[in-house]
Amino acid sequence: MEHIPALVEALARELKARGLMMATAESCTGGLIAGACTEVSGSSEWFERGFVTYSNAAKSELLGVPMALIDQHGAVSEPVARAMAAGAMAHSPAQLAVAVTGVAGPTGGSAEKPVGTVWFGWATPAGVFTEHQRFDGDRAAVRQATVQHALSGLLQRISSS
Repeated sequence: MEHIPALVEALARELKARGLMMATAESCTGGLIAGACTEVSGSSEWFERGFVTYSNAAKSELLGVPMALIDQHGAVSEPVARAMAAGAMAHSPAQLAVAVTGVAGPTGGSAEKPVGTVWFGWATPAGVFTEHQRFDGDRAAVRQATVQHALSGLLQRISSS
């Protein structure tokens, strides 16, 4: 597993080489992905903005996620992750976006969506790609694994384009 600073450095190189900007739409990580990106000096060359949309209202108001979608599928779902990623692209000039929505714990889990359940969305010019993961550990571990996977997934999609 790559460390987050190394992932950010690799992501920065790829984004700068291609002249691309990224945005984040975060729920369960509360801005940790944006924080990891902006920890790097010069990140304004490739990091455009971050949306922390912890509440359902914020997902709707800031990213345009339909409340009906949240009501039907729940905030932690593939359709909402997809809509968050697409919304981050639509509400910024960035060419790429990553979105995360999940249950970091220790409370909030259910039989259907246990603690550690995270949905990811990556928006690129080729479309929006989603993925589901289940991470073990406490709240901090789930959030750190989410940041790592979100950045790794974005790097993979940039490198393969």
